[in-house]
Amino acid sequence: MSGLALASRGGDTRRLGRLPPRTALLLGGALVLTALLWASTRGAYAISPAQLWQVLVQAVGGAPADVAAATAAPEYLVFMNIRLPRLLMGVAAGAGLGLAGALMQGLFRNPLADPGLIGVSSGAALAAAFAIVLGSQWFPDLPRTLGSWPLVLMAFGGGLLVTGLIYALAQADGGTRMGLMLLAGVAVNALALSGLGYLNFISTDEQLRNLQMWLLGSLGGARWSAVALVSGVVALAGVLGLALARPLNAIALGEAQAALLGVPVERTKRLAVLVTALAVGAVTAATGIIGFIGLVAPHWVRLVAGPDHRVVLPGSALLGASLVLAADGVARTVVQPAELPLGVLTAFIGVPLFLAMLRQFRSKV
Repeated sequence: MSGLALASRGGDTRRLGRLPPRTALLLGGALVLTALLWASTRGAYAISPAQLWQVLVQAVGGAPADVAAATAAPEYLVFMNIRLPRLLMGVAAGAGLGLAGALMQGLFRNPLADPGLIGVSSGAALAAAFAIVLGSQWFPDLPRTLGSWPLVLMAFGGGLLVTGLIYALAQADGGTRMGLMLLAGVAVNALALSGLGYLNFISTDEQLRNLQMWLLGSLGGARWSAVALVSGVVALAGVLGLALARPLNAIALGEAQAALLGVPVERTKRLAVLVTALAVGAVTAATGIIGFIGLVAPHWVRLVAGPDHRVVLPGSALLGASLVLAADGVARTVVQPAELPLGVLTAFIGVPLFLAMLRQFRSKV
């Protein structure tokens, strides 16, 4: 068997009780569907399974005589206008973060790698802080005319800009040095956090509260236009990311070995960084910072299905979507009638789970 074929296989799934690729992906799809159905019924306005079924039947085309009464029902209005866009945003956000985490861990060949290493989250946070703290002073009419779009676009652009800066700093001898990218990411992230701290210091009480709520992450602001934008960007990132599965399998053997096998290593690095920046930038701009999904989801997929990126990439997207949906369902109900910030909940759950995984598999990290 050739080296490239071996790299593409990514190991034998029959070892260690791992699931076959198709079974693992079907399980991931089932988890997403289960999380969707469960989260659809949760919230300050509870919807029973029977009511949810009626809403779904009417939404896809029920009996004409019942449509007017059904569409005026509170559960129909709550689900179609508030909960459904939130659920779809959760699917897109979790899928984007899970995919990005798998790409970064494959690119750095390190299970501790996270999309935040390339600065997209800190860049988005800094740009969002500029929009919240200084935007109302410099452009006071924008929020009235464009709503929340200036904040979303600023955060998205800031994430891409900082990622581009870190990528440029990682260039040496005609190539991208991953060690330099890691160090540049640490330095630029620290600089961005310093700027964020300064903007916190000069903000008013109202601006500070708005900024902190954005930084903690939430799906509460999901609107159909934002859902369409984030879903489109994540779908594009998914198509581009899945094309990197075989090159990442080869890079797992080492960059020199991958180059000998004919893998375009530099192009793979550029595309992986671009895909990560697009996915995480779009998600963070629309939802704020949601941590630990991109770090934890790929670990669980590798544990269940092995290291083959043809399974890890789509599996991480599916598991990430399931985790965000489940966490958002809990966030909407655990402190009713208030809502717990999503980023707080994912960190509260993700940190102990991640530490438990480190303890169990520390000899392999």
